[in-house]
Amino acid sequence: MELKHLNTVKTILETGSFQNAARKLNYTQSTVTFQIQQLEQELSVELFERIGRKMILTQAGKDILPYIDTIIQSSEQISNYGKSILEMSGTLKVAMPESLLIYKMQPVLRAFKEQAPNVKLSLQALNCYIIRDQIINGGADIAVHYDVGGYSPTILTEPIVNLGMALIASPNLPINQRDFLQGNQRKSVSLINNDPDSIFQQMFDQYLKDKGIVLDNTLELSSIEATKQSVISNLGVAYLPQFTVEEELKNKSLIKLKTELDTQKITAICAYHKNKWISSSMELFIRLMKELILLPV
Repeated sequence: MELKHLNTVKTILETGSFQNAARKLNYTQSTVTFQIQQLEQELSVELFERIGRKMILTQAGKDILPYIDTIIQSSEQISNYGKSILEMSGTLKVAMPESLLIYKMQPVLRAFKEQAPNVKLSLQALNCYIIRDQIINGGADIAVHYDVGGYSPTILTEPIVNLGMALIASPNLPINQRDFLQGNQRKSVSLINNDPDSIFQQMFDQYLKDKGIVLDNTLELSSIEATKQSVISNLGVAYLPQFTVEEELKNKSLIKLKTELDTQKITAICAYHKNKWISSSMELFIRLMKELILLPV
């Protein structure tokens, strides 16, 4: 069993296909196929199956993945044996949603870069449900995301911080359109979001449904910044983690509207595979996150 074959398995999981893995590894696609076939013959199991255009692990592949991770990580441990924290190197793959990446994690990223300058930090800004899949499939070393559940006991999770939410609007929104407490009403207001599948958007959609509040339209934009600017321009309202709009609320370019969700919190968690070797760079990242983010809200 060759280590490069195991690395090829991980690369297929990260990129989603044999073709993309070949491109990333600078192999021909036939080389990738040959390596996987050899590994499957050695293990006497089929590792991958095709769903649509994407290659995913079979159940046998999922069962074997933790052992593949252990072998790769043990190899890294041997390579890094004797190195001090000042000599940390390699790659640390961290997945998190855009809101945490931009508005919460910058102090952590800055401190990590200062303390581990030789570690390549690979950041993935993704939807929380996709992040969860990345951790389960070994596509990321650490996940920092809002708690959407669905983890098996093989994934270790730790709450980091509870975060408040806010329904935001422009100060120019007409007074008669600001009531989101009364039920059974139709409002000529658009709902703006950057990710219809985010946990907080699902929370607010359910709130509107339960209250019988129908909005005029939905605008789906590419980022939280685009969402905020559109709300400031009075194109609609948006439901976002409050920490993403604190500055705008302070300078009064945005206002917060009352809802029955005002006391609602979402929990940001850290997740990683329990069978994963905790490298010194991974340990440093988790420690910095706890020191700089684990604060009262």
